[in-house]
Amino acid sequence: MTVFDQFFMSMFSYYKTAYKQKANTIALYYISFLEITIILVLGVFFAAFFSQMKVDAMNSLNAWTLFILAAIVICFKNWIKYSGKKRKVMNAKMIKKTSKQYNIFLLWLLPIACIALSIVLLKAV
Repeated sequence: MTVFDQFFMSMFSYYKTAYKQKANTIALYYISFLEITIILVLGVFFAAFFSQMKVDAMNSLNAWTLFILAAIVICFKNWIKYSGKKRKVMNAKMIKKTSKQYNIFLLWLLPIACIALSIVLLKAV
């Protein structure tokens, strides 16, 4: 299992006790949001890097369009991946072995930290 799969299962198992029907949806939104914020940080980092190196590869409008398309692809990929048979297989694997459960506060802090880092890097552009 990848790190994102482990994060998904940690969120799913945490919210499964309180929200039985909505646990999968909450975990799905979380993992999509996390991946989108990581893509945002990478995009802003490379924009700042290329601007410092005086490379004019792509204008701002095209970069934001590419980011929006990547976000849509990530949401669709996660919806396909975590809504069907794959989630049931991962759930069965998690029952068989005890894997590390991550702290829910730190899991929610990851996307917030990515957004803060991207804002700081965006000021450098």
